[in-house]
Amino acid sequence: MSLELRQIIKKEGPETHIYSTSLTLKTGVFNVLLGPTLAGKTTLMRLMAGLEQPTSGEIWFNGNNVTGMAVQKRNVAMVYQQFINYPNLDVFQNIASPLKLQKITKADITQRVNEVASLLGLNTMLKRMTQELSGGQQQRVALARALVKQADLILLDEPLANLDYKLREELREELPKLFSGSNTTVIYATTEPTEALLLGGYTATLHEGSITQYGPTHEVYRQPDNIQSAIEFSDPPLNIINIRKQADTLVAQDSSWTSDNGLAQIKDGDYALAFRPHHLQIKADSTSSLGLDFKGQVELAEINGSETLLHMQVDGKRWVSQLHGVHKFEEGEQISLTVDTRNCFVFDSSGQPVR
Repeated sequence: MSLELRQIIKKEGPETHIYSTSLTLKTGVFNVLLGPTLAGKTTLMRLMAGLEQPTSGEIWFNGNNVTGMAVQKRNVAMVYQQFINYPNLDVFQNIASPLKLQKITKADITQRVNEVASLLGLNTMLKRMTQELSGGQQQRVALARALVKQADLILLDEPLANLDYKLREELREELPKLFSGSNTTVIYATTEPTEALLLGGYTATLHEGSITQYGPTHEVYRQPDNIQSAIEFSDPPLNIINIRKQADTLVAQDSSWTSDNGLAQIKDGDYALAFRPHHLQIKADSTSSLGLDFKGQVELAEINGSETLLHMQVDGKRWVSQLHGVHKFEEGEQISLTVDTRNCFVFDSSGQPVR
């Protein structure tokens, strides 16, 4: 089974929410929609589910045009970040509710509910009413109800956002295994690049209603097709600097280098040089250059667990360096930074990669 979007457009009055989108999503693997809030992830999912109709274009599922088909006629399950449960039913009844509409024996219903409840840590709560549960537990009930249905299409809209850290990590590992090699098309929306990498599978990056790239997750991360895909797939934010290549020299606002540092092959012209925060390192001494060196002024050193996010001004831009360990810096301190050109993306004036 596969889900195919054919030149889908969604408008509300004069506003375009989804620009022309053509995409075929894989079956039996995790398909991740990655983008910030308001990028269009939920709208796309509602179109896929049949909860909304496209302004133009077609949606095909398993070889059939389902564009105008009501959601009730589709074997689809959807879980939102804001959970929805039946308050008058206990946990077991909530999870089992979609199965009761199918011709399934009570024994099979019990078995399937118990299996999913065990996966989600709900097996000791099956007789409790949902209003007795915490928010995270109620979210797990909603997720269990979607999983137990064994739908052809499962849409997960940031379903783990309200769960505690430990359970979220466990489910990020277990969910892809659950659907691996199945005939189910699974689509998972997230704002977090780290979550997309942990889930693996395939990822589509979104920006303001447009899909900028789709492919195997690690390929999209390592080889972005354009600068917008690179931006969407970087957290902390991508560091970007405008440079000009002139003969054997690279020039930025306050920096210049000879181009024998790995960028000599690019043609003369204007470019955006970009790299992720964990590739930007503090120079230990004057001889420790990795390729390109910069001077920065510290604005904030943010301790985040076992790492330090160093926010600074470099060549008139706000940059972040992601450093292992806990480091102390003073506001306004001048520091020397370096980055290996092998870890740099170079984009032309249209945002396309040049190497």
